[in-house]
Amino acid sequence: MSGNENGVATQLSNIALLESMLFVASGPVAITRFAKVLGITPRATQKLLAKLDEEYAERGLQLQYKDNQVQLTTAAEASATIEEFLGLEATTKLSPAALEVLAIIAYLQPITRPQVDNIRGVNSDGALRSLLSKGLIEEVGRLDTPGRPILYGSTPEFLQHFGLSMIEELPPINDEEE
Repeated sequence: MSGNENGVATQLSNIALLESMLFVASGPVAITRFAKVLGITPRATQKLLAKLDEEYAERGLQLQYKDNQVQLTTAAEASATIEEFLGLEATTKLSPAALEVLAIIAYLQPITRPQVDNIRGVNSDGALRSLLSKGLIEEVGRLDTPGRPILYGSTPEFLQHFGLSMIEELPPINDEEE
């Protein structure tokens, strides 16, 4: 509770409390965690998130979703300004090889390095290291086969870098181009 100018305690609405939690969260948070803290159902929490999504559509913020988790990020349209403000313009460039590997991982995740290499026809170690260091991909597990190869998937930073709210917003693959 907080006080107003007359010293009378006031209660914030659930949507205001949810927005406050999103603001201070250091990364993606499970929708169920927000629901538990607010004392409401996950479905009610999703409705509040949808309302925030609508409000943010006209502002410089957006909600980003991945695996039943959500976080508050800046809007994709603000990326150039944010990069300039933070001095990041030179650090966000990706090589054609890294972009190719990133696309393969984004569409086929989870996927192993040998599977990526097989699709590309060349070794992808350098591109994978670059993408890992930039935080655009991450290890998401291991395949249950001999050697237990690492499985890679995209990160919330990937979504933010490309202005996506969720992985399902990737454009469909055109079968003719495959």
